[in-house]
Amino acid sequence: MPFLIAYIASVVLINYAFSAAPHLDVLWSAWGGLVFILRDMVQTRFGHGTILAMLAALVLSYITSDPAIALASATAFGLSELIDWLVFSITKRPLHDRLWLSSALSIPLDTFIFFGMIGALTPAVAGTALASKFAGVSVVWMAMHWRARKNVASR
Repeated sequence: MPFLIAYIASVVLINYAFSAAPHLDVLWSAWGGLVFILRDMVQTRFGHGTILAMLAALVLSYITSDPAIALASATAFGLSELIDWLVFSITKRPLHDRLWLSSALSIPLDTFIFFGMIGALTPAVAGTALASKFAGVSVVWMAMHWRARKNVASR
């Protein structure tokens, strides 16, 4: 439950931050990596129920943030969640591999759509967002991979 609350709160807070202080877009883009890590943790616990958490976060974002930011976030998250849903539904790979594969496909799409829609798609912002998101998901992948190997070795 803590990951679910943190995920929803992070989406709302990051959208509010982009609305309140758009000049700090590079800082907020680095925060995006945390959102993807939290999404992955919610995905592992609640599966496709993550979409309901995303919808709750986007409704709250629309209430608390600039509607253009909320719309960009909804569009980017919606498409990246669709990719996640497809990867989790179609592939039979271990969970840690599905998380990395879904992120490898959804992170660039999410980044370019969101920052493109809010007019902040610069090399610095895109680079920071991509680096933080891929670093985060790689750390999660390594931890899950290590745990899976440890479980196999202990049998």
